[in-house]
Amino acid sequence: MDAPRTLQEAIKYFSTYENCKSYMVALRWPDGKAKCPQCGSEHVTYLEKARLWKCYSKHPRPKFSLKTGTIFEDSPLGLDKWLPVMWMLVNCKNGVSSWEIHRDMRVTQKTAWFMLQRARLAMQGVGGGKMSGEIEVDETFIGGKARNMHKKKRAEKITGRGPEGKAIVAAVLERHGEIRASVVETRRKKPLQTMVRDHVETGSNVYTDALKSYDGLEGDFEHQVIDHAVAYVDGQIHTNGCENFWSLLKRALKGTYVSVEPFHLFRYVDEQAFRYNNRREMDDADRFNAVMSQIVGRRLTYKELTGKLDDPTQAEAI
Repeated sequence: MDAPRTLQEAIKYFSTYENCKSYMVALRWPDGKAKCPQCGSEHVTYLEKARLWKCYSKHPRPKFSLKTGTIFEDSPLGLDKWLPVMWMLVNCKNGVSSWEIHRDMRVTQKTAWFMLQRARLAMQGVGGGKMSGEIEVDETFIGGKARNMHKKKRAEKITGRGPEGKAIVAAVLERHGEIRASVVETRRKKPLQTMVRDHVETGSNVYTDALKSYDGLEGDFEHQVIDHAVAYVDGQIHTNGCENFWSLLKRALKGTYVSVEPFHLFRYVDEQAFRYNNRREMDDADRFNAVMSQIVGRRLTYKELTGKLDDPTQAEAI
């Protein structure tokens, strides 16, 4: 069977171990020669019955599997479950919930949630050069509406007026290009302008709203402002590209994920940014392959994910 191009084909293709093995071997070792993820040695033997490789160099844990050294490491679930889940998360426009994975894959909801968070780690951008040309910069608030909250929850969450207590996400968007979004602590000048200078080439055209925190960008950029109290578009001066991204992000958060803790919000922002940046040139299979190319060398343990790790630098040792 040829490589899958649709979800239906992916589920059928990855239902057999041999197809999973051939895909993962081609992904991890394009020359077809398996290498030890610890020492890089090619002096390894495949153990057919155990579905493991054994490295003959002297070091601890000489046996390794297709999942070793990837986001799948130490997971008891087979690749026949992992790979379709990756496909769905990468390609579902509004995301896919842990409860849906729980029902479809016959795993617990807790396991499904952990799977999706590991998959989001692979969707994080690896970073590139600075953006140039026409750049939009904007920020938004993420949080529930007071009128939809229970009285007790409203008293707990709403401690001030308007956006008080909500999470803030800021983004820079290169028109006809990619978006880079991240969670920020405040909308003050320092974090917002630092983000712009970190991601945008000096001299670029930067469009923002009338937030005072952007004052001063004109020293390094061609900074133009659209005052939303007056208009939303003035020729090329607008932030409608960012507004489009915010609508997609909030649709996923409110419609699919419903309740996202601020501690994990950056993962969902990375997920939506990946899909947004790869919406045009790639089809479902290309997006899947792009994410799978980023699974190696990344690891997320449950203790690290839930914030129960005293020393995050020790995550790989657990």
